[in-house]
Amino acid sequence: MIAIAAALPLAACSGDKEPVESLPPPPAETTCSADAAQGFVGQTVTPDVGAAILKATGARTLRWGPPRSAMTMDYRQDRVNVMYDDAYKIERVSCG
Repeated sequence: MIAIAAALPLAACSGDKEPVESLPPPPAETTCSADAAQGFVGQTVTPDVGAAILKATGARTLRWGPPRSAMTMDYRQDRVNVMYDDAYKIERVSCG
C-alpha cells in the first residue's frame, strides 16, 4: 500500500506532453543611443531632464545612478543610465 501511495505522485508527473523549452526574450524594439544625450552632462537632475534624455536617446527605460550606489551589471539595449554626483549634476550618460 505504501509503494502505491509513493508511486501516485510520480505517475502524475509523467505524461505525454513534451517539455517546454526556455526561449530567450525577444529583442528590444528600441535601442539606446547615448551620443545624442552627451549635452546633458553637467545639467542638474530633474524629471524633465530625465524625460528629455529618454527622448534624445530613444531608450525605453531610464535608470538613475546616484553616487555610491550599487547597480546591476545586466545589459539592456533599450535602457539609458544617468549617473550623477552629490550635487545632482549629471556626470555620465551611457546605454545598457
